[in-house]
Amino acid sequence: MCIEYIKSDLFRYAGKVNALCFFVHYIKNPAFKYCFWLRLCRSSSRIVRFFAVIRHRALSTKYNLQIPRTTNIGYGLYIGHHMCVAINSTAIIGDNCNLSPFVTIGSNYGRAANIGNGVYIGPNVSIVENVDVGDGSTIAAGSVVVTSIPPGATVAGVPAKVISCSNSSRFIRNPWIVREMG
Repeated sequence: MCIEYIKSDLFRYAGKVNALCFFVHYIKNPAFKYCFWLRLCRSSSRIVRFFAVIRHRALSTKYNLQIPRTTNIGYGLYIGHHMCVAINSTAIIGDNCNLSPFVTIGSNYGRAANIGNGVYIGPNVSIVENVDVGDGSTIAAGSVVVTSIPPGATVAGVPAKVISCSNSSRFIRNPWIVREMG
């Protein structure tokens, strides 16, 4: 199952999935490398999982990417740059989401945010507590989200307010089409 997640992440970075593309991105793209090991932390193989946890911890420290391996993350995760992201383990992140540098998704009390599918989260964004971010939303750089965001909205500011409801998913490149397993 984690192979499908790795393929979806690679597709978000490269627009295609093949062995050469995998090796090029694994070697040249630290954000993809991090996603690779994060996904393998959920492998059904105990040996793979053991080594993945070790690599995940090392890369978390090296790149200051604090995404707990237990976080529920959908297909097609894209980390725009390989640095400074902090996510609470109770957050839920949908399919085809972009995380920019210096993003914090946190909670002091209970659950963290529920991020929908196809959401772009800009640099220096803080999403605080148990809010819902609707599918296809865009959160502008420097925003602080303290209330739920409707689907398809673009929000900006401190606190974040809706500024537009059109063309909000324009920053999502190479979305992975989730196929039903059956």
